[in-house]
Amino acid sequence: MIASSILVVDDEPDIRSLVQEILEDEGYQVRVAADAAGTRQALRHRRPDLILLDIWMPDTDGIALLKEWSEGGGPPCPVVMISGHGSVESAVEATRLGAYDFLEKPLSLARLLVVVERALEADRLARELRGLRAESDGVDQPLGQSRVMQELRAQARRIAGHNTWVLITGEAGCGKRNFARYLHQNSPRSGRPFVEVAAGSLAGGSSAAQELFGSERDGRVSYGRLEQANNGTLFIDEVADLDMGAQVRLLSALTGQKFHRVGGAEPVAVDVRVLAATRTNLEAQVRAGHFREDLYYHLNVVPLHIPPLREHPEDIPELLAFYLERFVNREKLPRRRFSDAAQNRLRDHSWSGNVRELKNLVQRLLILGEGEEITAEEVNAALGSGAGAGVEAPATPFDQPLREARENFERMYLRHQLREVGGSVGELAKLAGMERTHLYRKLKALGINPHDF
Repeated sequence: MIASSILVVDDEPDIRSLVQEILEDEGYQVRVAADAAGTRQALRHRRPDLILLDIWMPDTDGIALLKEWSEGGGPPCPVVMISGHGSVESAVEATRLGAYDFLEKPLSLARLLVVVERALEADRLARELRGLRAESDGVDQPLGQSRVMQELRAQARRIAGHNTWVLITGEAGCGKRNFARYLHQNSPRSGRPFVEVAAGSLAGGSSAAQELFGSERDGRVSYGRLEQANNGTLFIDEVADLDMGAQVRLLSALTGQKFHRVGGAEPVAVDVRVLAATRTNLEAQVRAGHFREDLYYHLNVVPLHIPPLREHPEDIPELLAFYLERFVNREKLPRRRFSDAAQNRLRDHSWSGNVRELKNLVQRLLILGEGEEITAEEVNAALGSGAGAGVEAPATPFDQPLREARENFERMYLRHQLREVGGSVGELAKLAGMERTHLYRKLKALGINPHDF
């Protein structure tokens, strides 16, 4: 397990030294600062996992620092306030500004260690919750008891124990993101961050560079995805969508394990494990000159191929049962069950959209169907009508305001094109004639998730 990093900020040298010694004896990595200027410098050097922050300091007090961070989007990590002159008002103000807890001097060393442990654990759980909410399938591990899936999970667990980069390949919707999370959860970095970035969002422009590398401006630091993943795992989804400029920047940062923030003068060191996923044949992309050969070989240290659902159809009943329960419990949809004939029909389906297509089909049948049993005829109608692919009938928007009509058309157009290209934002950008960063913003504004396609 990689030790957590703690920044101790206090203007009293004896307290700084005592707290540092105690925390280091507990196995934490500890840095110290005496004032606000030293704190800002320490944050420019590296993002900590926790800050112990004194309220009363000679130049800028701790509450003022909290306000500064709050105005910039929130504290960079959990903050525990320390004060020898605390009051209810200052404790309330610190909590309002995002502090996790409040400790009074003289410090109780036992309480200090308990609060530190709880703050770090609360932050870890919050990261996991955000990850689960972002995870479209919402499963703890890849599902399936077929021989194929059991061997694949065993292979993933073997790979997880090593610090090598992994290239995860497979068709759209087959569960590459789930396996990336499974690798992280079974690795020595499991208690550290798992940070996901869509490769297409890193194309061109300063905003893309800031998303990955962060920025420094007017003495304030914004941490990018690389620093957020420090000591943990960085998952790059659809890595083939990286343009050449992004490939160069990423390769330089990951091989050297250091980079410069946008506007920063000093290099920042990071330690991240890289997992990348693609549905594209990267070797062919290298031969065509669209993907750097050196980046490909760095990513492809250990390959992990996820088979399509049609190659392990014996797992379909388990997947159907899982998603039925999930939608009944989470979305309060009516409980129904698949007849044996319906399940046999679904075993024979080609599943071009793989597990994601199955999940969407289950949700659709629960929403639109009636009766306790889902019949083979109902399944045939859903699959044969095009509903299984999410086809939507165009509506005539002449009775709508121009802005709404335009948004509806853009939404239908982009959803249609995403289906045509299997969810690849890079291919969609070419079809639509749009720059990828702008396209990602447009998809987000219209509520479209490329992973659904």
